[in-house]
Amino acid sequence: MIFTGSHILSVEQFERADIERIFTVADAMAPYALRRRVTRVLEGAILGNMFFEPSTRTRISFGCAFNLLGGEVRETTGFESSAIAKGESLYDTARVLSGFSDVICMRHPQEGSVAEFAEASRVPVLNGGDGANEHPSQALLDLYTIRKELGSKNRGIDGLRIALIGDLKYGRTVHSLCKLLCHFSQVHVTLVSPTELAMPESIVEEMRAAGHTVIVTEDLTQSISSVDIAYSTRIQEERFASKEEADMYRGRFRLNQSIYTQYCEPNTVIMHPLPRDSRADANELDNDLNQNPNLAIFRQADNGVLVRMALFALVLDVVDQVDKYARDVNWYNSLRTL
Repeated sequence: MIFTGSHILSVEQFERADIERIFTVADAMAPYALRRRVTRVLEGAILGNMFFEPSTRTRISFGCAFNLLGGEVRETTGFESSAIAKGESLYDTARVLSGFSDVICMRHPQEGSVAEFAEASRVPVLNGGDGANEHPSQALLDLYTIRKELGSKNRGIDGLRIALIGDLKYGRTVHSLCKLLCHFSQVHVTLVSPTELAMPESIVEEMRAAGHTVIVTEDLTQSISSVDIAYSTRIQEERFASKEEADMYRGRFRLNQSIYTQYCEPNTVIMHPLPRDSRADANELDNDLNQNPNLAIFRQADNGVLVRMALFALVLDVVDQVDKYARDVNWYNSLRTL
């Protein structure tokens, strides 16, 4: 695809070469994400961060990525703090706010809403999650994390064995990740969920059409016994009609150190898009995994800054100028690694 000036709305925009291009640029962003270098390549540029649904990591990660490239961030959080609460349409909001911004990141609870907004926007729009539909940048950072984790073991994404666990019906992160995996070869995917929260059949068929092996099951322990990645997701409580309905499934697939030791291969990587639900009745990833070196959830979150920096650099066409506007940091920086 041509990245310059483009909206990033769906992973279906990408071919494998596009994914690899994003990852190459993300690799080059490491000195800036680690605060070893400072670049002002986007000095004067403004990101409009529009989040109409709760978010911590995605919202702050997008803002951090833009700041690290030298740009400034303006934020709207929640319907109640926007003119939409007064009845303003997405079209009008897009026309106005795109005049105040050079690029916009948007999250909205309704499927297709970000694409609708982008149609009226005068600047590029990045999808920060639209309902239960997609979360493109999360899928990219997930795949980037898989690439890095397996790369340390001299493995690639081709031939990956992955178990996706939990709410696969409403979990937009796994929807987008599965679509990205279709660009790779001989992937073995095990889908672990209650029948009522199964992966949409259209995505299952898309993976099978790509030549992947797809197994659908409710058996957690057997499913994680021969995989490279165990990717857990929380129950998407906000997508259910009531908390009581969500509670029917909460805590169904828990992973702790004891289960990991008994059933997983020694180097199985544990991933989660976060937030993990640590309440006692859920606890999908137990705190006793925190010292497990294969728990990659925080490395995964760190990688989100790299990938989002790459997307901004590509969309705003400054990839080749980042180093030109760079210098070393002049403050104390404790040793950090990604």
